[in-house]
Amino acid sequence: MVVGESGLGKSTLINSLFLTDLYSTEYPGPSHRIKKTVQVEQSKVLIKEGGVQLLLTIVDTPGFGDAVDNSNCWQPVIDHIDSKFEDYLNSESRVNRRQMPDSRIHCCLYFIAPSGHGLKPLDIEFMKRLHEKVNVIPLIAKADTLTPEECQQFKKQIMREIQEHKIKIYEFPETDDEEENRLVKKIKDKLPLAVVGSNTIIEVNSKRVRGRQYPWGVAEVENSDHCDFTILRDMLIRTHMQDLKDEKKKGLKVNCAQSKSWT
Repeated sequence: MVVGESGLGKSTLINSLFLTDLYSTEYPGPSHRIKKTVQVEQSKVLIKEGGVQLLLTIVDTPGFGDAVDNSNCWQPVIDHIDSKFEDYLNSESRVNRRQMPDSRIHCCLYFIAPSGHGLKPLDIEFMKRLHEKVNVIPLIAKADTLTPEECQQFKKQIMREIQEHKIKIYEFPETDDEEENRLVKKIKDKLPLAVVGSNTIIEVNSKRVRGRQYPWGVAEVENSDHCDFTILRDMLIRTHMQDLKDEKKKGLKVNCAQSKSWT
């Protein structure tokens, strides 16, 4: 699931992450339509990774923050997460569970505006509403609008505020494998991940790359020196997909114990 203010490039990043034109000029993301949607929308994407086909469900949420009154702007998102969780819980209680689809939201990418001034009160409140229900991964959107120094300072400030407000973000698991633990530490040190999205192909030093062209040069999407896009993509599709799903199973057991009326 992707969540964040209007105009932070959520749809562009989705297109970039999964190399798809899920959104286009003819069918833009919810924040860019003339008649803005207030509905949560689902799209399915079939991707191939290492010879394996993977069917992902992308849940796009209406942008917020541009209205005079943003109270309860999180409600459609919360309702959607709860309804998918309840559908799964009802399926779990059936006798025949062999064909049970897992429609829960396993991961929420929360987009933070690259203001350089920390989290907005609305971000804090929104993440607090989400963190008990879904694995939240904070992202700094449009990171190419910040200098490397500004980005590092902004990251530290956001993590400080996340801890101060006791917001629970996704906890990367530690294992007995030293190599895996090194990878986890590398990701944790990068949080919140600073991302840039683009499917535009640009030639740089006789090499074709995806990126954004500026008068001063090119911000390359898949260059780890420029942003954390590749870390995010690898984490979602390769290294931590199963753990994100397993974390939701733990939550399911807790909720089953607390909500006997659901059985």
